[in-house]
Amino acid sequence: MIIPPYVWEIVFFVFCAVIAVQVFYYLFFYSRLAFYKIPLQQETVEHPVSVIVCARDEANNLVKNLPGILVQDYKTTHEIIVVNDNSVDESRYILDEFKKSFKNLKPIELTQEAKLITGKKFPLSMGIKSAKHETLLLTDADCVPASELWIQRMQEGYVNGIEIVLGYGAHHKKPGLLNKIIRFETFHTALQYLSYALAGIPYMGVGRNLSYKRDVFIRNKGFSSINQIPSGDDDLFINQVATKKNTTIVIDPQAHTLSEPRNSWGDWMKQKYRHYTTSKYYLFKHKFLLGFYSFTLFLVYPLLAVSIIFYNWWLPLAVFGVRFLLQALIYFKAMKKLNESDLWPFFLFFDIWMFFYTILFLPAVWKTPRKNWE
Repeated sequence: MIIPPYVWEIVFFVFCAVIAVQVFYYLFFYSRLAFYKIPLQQETVEHPVSVIVCARDEANNLVKNLPGILVQDYKTTHEIIVVNDNSVDESRYILDEFKKSFKNLKPIELTQEAKLITGKKFPLSMGIKSAKHETLLLTDADCVPASELWIQRMQEGYVNGIEIVLGYGAHHKKPGLLNKIIRFETFHTALQYLSYALAGIPYMGVGRNLSYKRDVFIRNKGFSSINQIPSGDDDLFINQVATKKNTTIVIDPQAHTLSEPRNSWGDWMKQKYRHYTTSKYYLFKHKFLLGFYSFTLFLVYPLLAVSIIFYNWWLPLAVFGVRFLLQALIYFKAMKKLNESDLWPFFLFFDIWMFFYTILFLPAVWKTPRKNWE
């Protein structure tokens, strides 16, 4: 069967349209993070802060990471709440030992599972209910602040009526391809949710580094509308309560948190599957914007290959070159801001990898979320 030449011309024009959409996303959204300037603080006001960490069988991580939270250089009143959720390891005894040296540590022991409330929401709700202060700062037991000024930098975001502060939760840098892929995926996700927030369309945050006012939680009746969904205590909650006026970002390197990345492909894929099962519950406008970007990203390289082979090869390469140069600039600037510059030399590889990444994780959108949390 002979395919008419005009078919390949149509394929080329579709490719041009896909590149145009991608360029739009980079210019309208991602450039906001790449060229973001951290606002100068005219006047620093320190708020009392309640740091909340939920832990289940996290004895080793508590030993390793909790000291980094307890020794924060923050002069204003603050408390560290650790919700020990039905742990069967030595977590309780470890917290008791820390309590002897740090009086602002407030362990909460949960010894019964919550009925009809799955995942992490119940222990987190108990932590928020026990918090003494209006400003809440959340992280996970497997995370450690990147500096002793983490609390200070994150709470500096609360100016001009802000109620939600989105931070960056990075991973430790280690040798190996898996580490780089995990860190790039984390960077790419942050590039999206931080840029969307700067564009006035906040849609998620990450529980590894997230802050909001206690009143936001109470005013929206906590997690009541998403209690039936196992995960989503961070992204779904923010998806429902964040607005253009009440949300900001803090990306100062001193405000980052660091966590251990998964050390096997299987563990990482299970983690990502769990995360993606919540995306189908996002507001429609967020699902459309994120889905349209992913769809066009998925089409870039197949259409490029077909256009090069069956059309005038230099034209598709020239069109692709526009996106390539823009992407290189945006990634360079954004990776530098998020302290991920070592990933930049490999950005083309990661861009191609995203084609296979979409194939791997697209089925998770239709899967039923698991009822446990980690």
